Amino acid sequence: MRTEIFIRRVRIPAPAAEVFQWHAQPGALTRLTPPWESVEIVERSGGIENGGRVVLRMGLGPVSQQWVAEHRDYEAGVQFRDVQISGPFTHWEHTHRVEADGRAGCILEDRIEYALPGGRLGQILGGAWTRRKLARLFTYRHEVTRQEMLAHYHNRQHNQLNYGGRPMKVLVSGASGLVGSALIPFLTTGGHSVTRLVRRDRASVGDGEVAWSPATGTIDRAGLEGFDAVVHLAGENIASGRWTPERKRRIRDSRVNGTQVLCEALTQCDQPPKVFVGASAIGYYGDRGDETLTEESEVGEGFLTEVCRDWEAAAAGLTNTGIRTALLRIGIVLSPAGGALKKMLLPFQLGLGGVIGTGTQYMSCIALDDVIGVIQHAITNDEVSGPINAVCPEAVTNREYTRTLGRVLGRPTLFPVPAFAARLAFGEMADTLLLASTRVEPRVLMQTGYAFRYPSLESALRHVLGKGLGVRG
Repeated sequence: MRTEIFIRRVRIPAPAAEVFQWHAQPGALTRLTPPWESVEIVERSGGIENGGRVVLRMGLGPVSQQWVAEHRDYEAGVQFRDVQISGPFTHWEHTHRVEADGRAGCILEDRIEYALPGGRLGQILGGAWTRRKLARLFTYRHEVTRQEMLAHYHNRQHNQLNYGGRPMKVLVSGASGLVGSALIPFLTTGGHSVTRLVRRDRASVGDGEVAWSPATGTIDRAGLEGFDAVVHLAGENIASGRWTPERKRRIRDSRVNGTQVLCEALTQCDQPPKVFVGASAIGYYGDRGDETLTEESEVGEGFLTEVCRDWEAAAAGLTNTGIRTALLRIGIVLSPAGGALKKMLLPFQLGLGGVIGTGTQYMSCIALDDVIGVIQHAITNDEVSGPINAVCPEAVTNREYTRTLGRVLGRPTLFPVPAFAARLAFGEMADTLLLASTRVEPRVLMQTGYAFRYPSLESALRHVLGKGLGVRG
């Protein structure tokens, strides 16, 4: 059996103890899993200490395989090792090691000793591919770790992240959506306690859950007491199908009625939250050509603008109770795990991508990790309230977006989608989501000092697609 060794080291601007503890927190594995990979955590027992075990289901096209790994050789604050019990490799040992590098820095080293199945033939066929895949994976993981430590450790140092010197208690709705499924592990790796607001009756909820039913207007009011922050993300997916009258009703009711039910209950709490962060959308502005839109711009026209207007109005009563309220008008969220990028990724990867309509319409995007950062900023910064444009500083036209995505993927973009074809395929939704021009500026975020992780479209796409500079494949 021929073994290979892969080593990747990076300096993290945080103490070694903090970085090691971050890896031990619930949610760390989720945060380190690249969004372009099809990986599901099937089972987890114990932590990173000796004897802890994790079972993953990994997909490769229509085929999936289980990977079972056990944690060994644990040294508190220094290292732990993942050893494959069963899985795709003949042999796999992954050692995570953290060493101090000055008072406020450390070196994180990932060392992997592995052997491919199939002996010499397996090495010939898969050796170079595996090395490229590992380089891509750990470039991503180290960037995430560095950014997470900047977010958690440095905010904690400035007394922003902890409320009264303690971790926060946060209630999150829409926990299973694209944003919620990234937000929760981000918060738990920061040491915070998260409770999910779930659509089930009180008798069937588990630990860490609070029941509600937006459709019937019921909610477990006692379960809402004592949270530091509430993050409200729940709502019907607006791009999951054609906008029939029934779907439009569900889109509106899920946002407006759900927000009314939650906010009315919060106003009656004996221990209400200090801050409420709600999700709205840049659809508030409608189709506005090349006009630069800030939080002070007027509402637009159309179905989605009306939904956003009423959605935000449903939370207006919170300010009268002293609950600081921030309403995020979120742009096009960039992640291959969901949303618009997931839908268009395969055609672009096949070299079949192209501009939509004229290509002159503006698109205001934001990386998923920046959405999470903006939510943290809104929770911890007392200056942040009212409408907040959650978009990166660089709005681009659809033509610029198309060229950038093609360049990042290394593919041509020669197949345009005419406006009539988009309307034929998607109906009314095409005019609002694909052909409308919305050029949005994140003025409040810039004025309140939010530091974007990925301020440009290209930097965001390279991160979420694992196509960072120097990474091939």
